[in-house]
Amino acid sequence: MASFFTVGRRGGRWCFITPDAQPFWSIGMNHIDSATLRHTENVRVWREKYGNSQQRWLQETVAPDLKDWGFNTIGWTQEVVVRGKTIHRHSRNFTFEEYQWLNMPYCHLLPFTETHQWEMETRHPDVFSRDFEDWCDFVARQDCGRMADDPKLIGYFYVDCPTWVHALPHSPKGPWFDPEKLKTDAGRCELSRMARRYYQVTHDAIRRYDPNHLILGDRYEGKAALPDGILLAAVPYVDVLSFQYFSTPDKVCPDLQRWHALTGTPVLLADACAPGRNPTNYEPMIRALRELPCCVGWHVCGAYLKNRCRGYGFRDEQERLDEAMVAAATKANQETARWANEIADMAGGGT
Repeated sequence: MASFFTVGRRGGRWCFITPDAQPFWSIGMNHIDSATLRHTENVRVWREKYGNSQQRWLQETVAPDLKDWGFNTIGWTQEVVVRGKTIHRHSRNFTFEEYQWLNMPYCHLLPFTETHQWEMETRHPDVFSRDFEDWCDFVARQDCGRMADDPKLIGYFYVDCPTWVHALPHSPKGPWFDPEKLKTDAGRCELSRMARRYYQVTHDAIRRYDPNHLILGDRYEGKAALPDGILLAAVPYVDVLSFQYFSTPDKVCPDLQRWHALTGTPVLLADACAPGRNPTNYEPMIRALRELPCCVGWHVCGAYLKNRCRGYGFRDEQERLDEAMVAAATKANQETARWANEIADMAGGGT
């Protein structure tokens, strides 16, 4: 029996598999940041209710909420806190200790590069340089070295919405690779070589310190240009292909299926909200995704707390519930858990 999460086929479909060999369809909550509770107008909640303790907040409120609402995974925890044309920043990542306090399955993002589509303040790295190797080694040593033996860890993400060949209109950095080069065979080969090097270096850095956990890789922007060569370059070095894709099921699901057909690799919708952030759209979204045999889960762009930058969340800065969204998510998540149990019963431990 494996001691860590794996991924495979059960009951005729792809799914994560728990350390005790049970099929697991991941329902994650993204963007969990306590700083929303520390404005001058509401810091009283933080001080009086939690005694200025991150541990108490996570253990007394966050973890019980997520479990009550039917979420079974901690997704990417960082939250957008400034979103302007010159500065676009997220909160810090969670530490090993914070994941332990939550005591739930989780995914962790490794900051190998700053090529996020929202990042505009650092240079693109040279993946063929020794500097890049050294940085990836440090990132893996810092985080994977501590998480390597944790059975609650599902796996590692890399970059959120990497700008391989696209960029936001106001970004001074532009894309990592010039899309004009893709018009020639030589340019496409150059991109494939660059991508293979990137995925090989990051993979090897992780495996140096953690031979146990899944590699979930970059969280590609599903609505942006994404050459097949990038996905094909990633396949030997990742276990799952992860995507951000804010749209409706009729657009998201065919693309997820296409990327799976191209690569043979299971897919995770790693960041998306209910279309239009409308509670009535939550159930159709999760149902469509779980009916897609190549999809191993949905991590919801919550956020857990509604901050003043993102502007929506399951609780507001006074911790009041968005009752309609919580009710819709809870019902659909619990229905999905029952469906997953049926898959487990049908699979009977087989393929």
